[in-house]
Amino acid sequence: MNQFVPSKAIVTGSDSGIGRATAVALAKAGMDIGVTWHTDHAGAEKTADEVRHFGRKAFVRRLDTTEIPGCGAVIDGLAEELGGLDVFVNNAGAGDGTMFLDLDATIWRRTMDINLNGAFQCIQSAARTMVKAGRGGRIIAVTSVHETQPRVGSAAYDAAKHGLGGLIKTVALELGEYGITANSVAPGEIATPMTGHTDDFAEARERPGVPLGRAGYAREVAAVIAFLASPASSYVTGASWTVDGGMLQMGPQAGSHLRSHEWRRA
Repeated sequence: MNQFVPSKAIVTGSDSGIGRATAVALAKAGMDIGVTWHTDHAGAEKTADEVRHFGRKAFVRRLDTTEIPGCGAVIDGLAEELGGLDVFVNNAGAGDGTMFLDLDATIWRRTMDINLNGAFQCIQSAARTMVKAGRGGRIIAVTSVHETQPRVGSAAYDAAKHGLGGLIKTVALELGEYGITANSVAPGEIATPMTGHTDDFAEARERPGVPLGRAGYAREVAAVIAFLASPASSYVTGASWTVDGGMLQMGPQAGSHLRSHEWRRA
């Protein structure tokens, strides 16, 4: 397995933000890319064009992770188009911003399907393809700092990301014998469409509660994912890589310095 050299990858939710940055980073590293989108087809085609700019192939498919088990078939189809699968990046996800007392079963189930249940289906499909090929592989899930720390107004999202982090750790245990590693990457505040911002926002507004003093760039998360997808990460598995500018380390420090109750509102 030390000879693992990835050439084919799928990145879900790669129509913008972290997903697009990851697809481009992996293309730069010499991989053909399966690109998926949910609502932004044009964005996915733009990502595909960027991948092709580096001389790599790109295949685009729509993926709705609430369509279970159908979403797994999308991954199977992309792997077939690519001619195999070495790296699978589960990036697709979304929050809901609903306070716990206002959550209803419909919102809860949808948030779980988007972030956890659909992720399970897609990761399992990717893993089965890798095991059958017998060449090893890399599975990487984009979780969140809320994989380990909660946020007001994010009960369902927090639960899903906690679950996804736990799933990846178990996958690492079970797939190690096949030369497949599994890790998660947990971003903090990143300037992406999901957070309502673009790249130029990252340093435009101060973030006193973040040691680095700013939000992150999507490419900074993608760089960590690219390492985990590479041969250099061969002895890294079952880990969660936080990419948050040091924000999580501020827990007690930030809590003791709050001067208002604004944090109680989502």
